[in-house]
Amino acid sequence: MAFGGVNPIDRYMAEGSVAAQAPLPRTLGSEGAGTVENRPVLVHGGGLGAVRDGVWARAAVVPRDSVHDLPEGVELRHAAAMGVAGLTAWQVVHELGQVSGEDRVLVLGASGGVGCVIVSLCHSLGAVVWGQTGSQDKAAAIQEDGAERVVVAGPDELGEAIADLQPTVVFDPLGDGFVRPSVEALPVRGKIVSFGTSAGAEVQFNLQTLYRKHGSILGYGGMGLTPEERRRGLHNALNALRDGQLRVRIDEVLPLDQVNDAFRRLVERRVRGNLLLDLS
Repeated sequence: MAFGGVNPIDRYMAEGSVAAQAPLPRTLGSEGAGTVENRPVLVHGGGLGAVRDGVWARAAVVPRDSVHDLPEGVELRHAAAMGVAGLTAWQVVHELGQVSGEDRVLVLGASGGVGCVIVSLCHSLGAVVWGQTGSQDKAAAIQEDGAERVVVAGPDELGEAIADLQPTVVFDPLGDGFVRPSVEALPVRGKIVSFGTSAGAEVQFNLQTLYRKHGSILGYGGMGLTPEERRRGLHNALNALRDGQLRVRIDEVLPLDQVNDAFRRLVERRVRGNLLLDLS
């Protein structure tokens, strides 16, 4: 193993709120990148870190189906974040959002590990992309990833800030108070794609507003993918990374013994992109 990705799901496993009945002790780490017989590979899937040992170690024994060969030119440090952030971005943009060059896209949490990939991918498809963040300090990075405009707003300010966009697709990893203004901003047949609730899982909005617009809210959970869906999605996402259609922003590579600091930074939203662990 060379690098391991750090994701909210890894923290949930460490806390015991996910996979609480799984064997103990066990090594955590649901994704990473390294080599098998001198071949560069991404390692992800097969219950790594949950129902069996994960990959936060110098070497890992994993199911063969969890090993994904890298296209030529893809760096290990970028591949290490593709099992969660890259795959999620590809699936929500192509399979659920079905984004095209005709769309107006709003990416909530655009500076996050998945959000930054979504911004770059939608930009490469020719869509108009706006990115939301709660911090002005993160605005420049979001623009670098391809956002035409950055909206610095919390839930109370979001509605007014995005009124001119009328987003046809909203990508939402936040939930909580961000859902209501997103529903209100949708045009007819607009979509919200939900793939996280980092701001809160309980939401309130006017259901009439949604159905009178023929609007829809679509949910994505990576753990619900079949092995074939996961492998196909990773293949497409890795090829898109190779071809420059999406980019993975790496905030920092930390030593393995600083994993708790990585968890704190995720909770406090002090991350621009993805965090990695150095496993070498």
